[in-house]
Amino acid sequence: MNRRIAMWSGPRNISTALMRSWENRADCAVVDEPLYAFYLHQTGLHHPGRTQILQSQSTSWQDVAQQLVGDIPHNAPIWYQKHMVHHLLPSVDRSWLLDLDHCFLIREPAEVLSSYIRSRPDVCLDDLGFVQQTELFDWLSDQTGRPPLVVDSADVLRNPEACLRHLCKSLHLPFDDAMLNWPAGPRESDGIWAPHWYAAVESSTGFKPYRVPALRYPPHLETIVQAARPHYQRLFAHRLTP
Repeated sequence: MNRRIAMWSGPRNISTALMRSWENRADCAVVDEPLYAFYLHQTGLHHPGRTQILQSQSTSWQDVAQQLVGDIPHNAPIWYQKHMVHHLLPSVDRSWLLDLDHCFLIREPAEVLSSYIRSRPDVCLDDLGFVQQTELFDWLSDQTGRPPLVVDSADVLRNPEACLRHLCKSLHLPFDDAMLNWPAGPRESDGIWAPHWYAAVESSTGFKPYRVPALRYPPHLETIVQAARPHYQRLFAHRLTP
């Protein structure tokens, strides 16, 4: 049976490293933020590489949804779909999501913000996806009668094998040792925006050990951290523990 795994993350959240991990499985295809062009087209936001992003993907969520529930590339049995949750705008009908298996990737808000502003200093709460994660988590819980899987980035970095084994088991999939290491460099599957965001992951060959980061952001952005934290804590209470 084919499996389509939608991983809903915010930015700066080891989401690309986790995509690398799944892509290194011989039985898995991946797709990188397929709703990004739709999101930029609808919001008018100016992200790095905006013009190229709009040219590289469909700006129709209907087209993207049809693709994501359709045939899996390369006839792979598993399709790992890396999503930024804030790309799923309220105007998108969500019924198609019920054909996917859903997971949530979370990270402590101050760490997210400190990393995010290095590439895009103009930031608001909606850019980081915490509120949207909670909303989608609740909707999926209501629709399916059970909470979706939640993985915390720090847990993955502290013990990648244990965390990924638990995630695979929870998805009723076999764990593959290939998920722990991958070749350095870019991928054809990377979004066109990779030069603006993916320098660290392109030089990586595996998950880097967790280290408490130096948190650097202007004092006026502390209100974003405080507003995001309750949403993070809600999902953290459901996280898989290795």
